[in-house]
Amino acid sequence: MNATSGSPPAASNTVAKAVEAAEISPNAHLTLWIAATVAAICGGLYGYDTGIISGALLLMTREFHLDTGMQATVASAILIGATLGAVITGWFSEKFGRRTTVIVVTAIFVVGAVACSMAPDVTALIAARVFLGIAVGGATQVVPTYISELAPHDRRGNLVTMFNVAIGIGIFLANVVGFAFRDSWGWRPMISVAAIPAAFVFISMFFLPKSPRWTAENEGVRSAVEQLSRVRTSRKQIRREIHEIHENASGIDDDERGWRGLALPWVRPALIAALGIAFFTQAGGLEMMIYYTPTFLSDAGFGASSALLASLGVSIVYCIMTLFGCLFVDRIGRRRLVLIMGPGSVVSLIGLGIMFAIHPDKGSFGSYVTVAFLLLFMLFNSGGIQVVGWLIGAEMFPLPMRGAATSLHAAVLWGSDYLVTRTALPMVTLISLGGTMWVYAGVNLACVLFVLFFVPETSGASLEDIETSLRNGTFRPHRGETPSIAHKAAA
Repeated sequence: MNATSGSPPAASNTVAKAVEAAEISPNAHLTLWIAATVAAICGGLYGYDTGIISGALLLMTREFHLDTGMQATVASAILIGATLGAVITGWFSEKFGRRTTVIVVTAIFVVGAVACSMAPDVTALIAARVFLGIAVGGATQVVPTYISELAPHDRRGNLVTMFNVAIGIGIFLANVVGFAFRDSWGWRPMISVAAIPAAFVFISMFFLPKSPRWTAENEGVRSAVEQLSRVRTSRKQIRREIHEIHENASGIDDDERGWRGLALPWVRPALIAALGIAFFTQAGGLEMMIYYTPTFLSDAGFGASSALLASLGVSIVYCIMTLFGCLFVDRIGRRRLVLIMGPGSVVSLIGLGIMFAIHPDKGSFGSYVTVAFLLLFMLFNSGGIQVVGWLIGAEMFPLPMRGAATSLHAAVLWGSDYLVTRTALPMVTLISLGGTMWVYAGVNLACVLFVLFFVPETSGASLEDIETSLRNGTFRPHRGETPSIAHKAAA
């Protein structure tokens, strides 16, 4: 039986009895919101732990007498661990469940943050940051998947992108701590403080629902109904959704599971779309701006204080735009949002490259135009591709290979981040700061064209609708406003 065939009568009776016996929680909306919010805090930990290094690195350099090469190694160690964690966590989440994996990931966050803050030498610090990176990469793999499998289809975009909002908040808080408390705290408390929210998530997850999708496949339909009844408000909702989950789960062949499933021809359109989005999410230049804005502006003639304040402004814009994206991504759509915002990123980077090439005097009108183009790029990029980057990877893949696919998706994200981080400054040396901005403008233009030709709209479709469209060969962009996936969900 495949995912589109009907269930046998006995199986249908089992589902119906399980639904009728379920006790629907009177606080279902609240439970869903709490589960998504608590899980999304892991995004804040990711944002803080990757962002705090910009404020702490100078202090680490003084204590451990780091040269330029060792500074780069300390900063990038977390990205190496993140790529490793993204791959490992996929297998673990398939074997033991999404909720259990979030619990383990937050435990690693706690231990990693404390270990970094207690490192006696640079070798221990690098090892601790690699270990902390495993939690960062693991969080980016499992948290969007957990939330997407818990959320109803009409709120999935809104709830999953809370992870993005939390990343923005984490980066903002890291900038605030680095700017205001670096001298009074020192770098060790700056890093160890992240263990507190991580411990809160660790404890809270024991009381939150499991993923109904994972539960249906691994613990049976009755357990899946029990979990679903904690986050749905009516038996009609539960009945429709559990039938879809049950049909898809019961049609899984062994050849479709795990990494083998990713080689199937009918999965390829989702693989191309999701991995392409993952690459462009990081390669478009936003991470470069977050890490290197003070460096770029200092090289362009800005004072140290002005450069740090501009960096804080970058994190504020990121925060605000991901919040707006969270609120409107289900209404506007994933594909449409990128197609609307993407051209703005291209134009902003072209303008920024021109201003860096002109090299305006400090305090002149041109210097303000430079900052304006910088903030406009952050506005368009963080309000477009950054909103959908993690979301699409969590919703496009069928259940049998979702763990492996989301691991690969997160690994591409982190690999692209590492590539950008390691090549940005050498590229500036090679082709100038203005030329580097034009290269990233080209990358953003390529992103818009990629989305136009390869990425269908998934807004309004359930995870089961998306899987069915893949199996039927209808998972493709359409010339009209709304593709067949969303049509099916609305029917």
